[in-house]
Amino acid sequence: MRRALLVIDVQRALFERMPRPYEADEVVDRINALTARARDGGTPVVFIQHETPRGRLAFDADGWQLASRLVVAEGDVRVRKTTPDSFLRTNLAELLAGWGIGHLTICGYASEYCVDSTTRRALALGFPVTLVADAHTTHDAAHATGAAIRAHENVTLANLESFGPRIEAKVTRDVVFEAA
Repeated sequence: MRRALLVIDVQRALFERMPRPYEADEVVDRINALTARARDGGTPVVFIQHETPRGRLAFDADGWQLASRLVVAEGDVRVRKTTPDSFLRTNLAELLAGWGIGHLTICGYASEYCVDSTTRRALALGFPVTLVADAHTTHDAAHATGAAIRAHENVTLANLESFGPRIEAKVTRDVVFEAA
């Protein structure tokens, strides 16, 4: 089954301003390792960027740009979105269908919003998902730390059964992209 790697919202306004997300540098390093392995295996890499009508995440603003330490290669694809769901009002589903993708590997920001919403939507569309358990992150919130939120999402999403397709949470070192 052909895979694609989705990297969600790893943008300057979210990763390079204080306070930073939980393990921000480590997460970017893990994502860079994932994207390198994906490219080596012929797996499409899709960078998804959130945007707002104005402010730090306005299209083409400095904060909207991908994080400075993120490695982007020729051939990687970018998708712009305006909601936590990377499929809603975007061309993501069409891109995946055109590539014959049947499985998604997901990482990025924010664990409880865009990563969660995109993962659940992927299941609803029939995609099994590998959630990279140590390569998604979020900021601390009033009710929980970023670490606790990530841990909660890893357990909650991996235990969803009602959609049909399943989510498997794996750490970066255990994620394999096979040569196309």
